[in-house]
Amino acid sequence: MWSLFLWRYMIIHGIYFGKDEIYNKIRSEGGVWNDSKERPIFCLIESAEHAGLYWAIPLGNWNHRDDKAKERIRKYINFPDTDLRSCFYHLGKTDTDTIFFISDAIPITDKYIEREYLNRYSKQQQIIKNKKLISELERKLFRILSDENANPNKYRQHITDIKNKLIEELDS
Repeated sequence: MWSLFLWRYMIIHGIYFGKDEIYNKIRSEGGVWNDSKERPIFCLIESAEHAGLYWAIPLGNWNHRDDKAKERIRKYINFPDTDLRSCFYHLGKTDTDTIFFISDAIPITDKYIEREYLNRYSKQQQIIKNKKLISELERKLFRILSDENANPNKYRQHITDIKNKLIEELDS
């Protein structure tokens, strides 16, 4: 059966769902991805290293967290800005109160996007337009990626190995 679904390029600041293949790739490259939920990801920026490579941040619903989990996230967020751990999470708004899991950021390409995340009210693709939120997410992501560049595969998802594999795919 022919599919009528034609994928277009990811929109920067759009929210999507990744295909299982990207999470399997993380695991096959030695990284850890043990999230069993279908988790939306936020496409924050296109990589300066390669056209078609994007940096995406997994999202979670703040209201689905128990008090202990909320306190843990607040603890990290409240570290001084000079402490890298303050960049691990961010709280913001999408169509709900949202946790941005910045230290779990992944590189991704169009090939690994399953579908758009639809705003639960408008039923249109959720695009984040809040410039202050975007600026803060970029600041935190750039710190995480700088740390990763200095310490390859420091983070559990093996950012460097996945990025290199995706660049190889884009070049082939």
